[in-house]
Amino acid sequence: MITLDEAKTHIRVTGTDDDTEITAMIATAQAHIENYLGVTYADGEAPAPIKSAALLMVGDLYENREAQTDRPLTDNKAFIRLLNPYRTMEV
Repeated sequence: MITLDEAKTHIRVTGTDDDTEITAMIATAQAHIENYLGVTYADGEAPAPIKSAALLMVGDLYENREAQTDRPLTDNKAFIRLLNPYRTMEV
């Protein structure tokens, strides 16, 4: 969905000290997005809005990695607006 380099550019990290943690955050964002949308991106390809949502989530996870926040990390209006057009709803 997004690469380590894309995530590091987004969160403005240049070193390699946090690569393992950032990689885990990418996997977490992808799993959450796939669960939310009800689809799987097995080949890693996703539309640009979904990649942008993943970058937003990685940014939130990275920024708040050591402290709890006063809001859920997915309570981001841009995140929801980017994903909702791609969400499948089952009855």
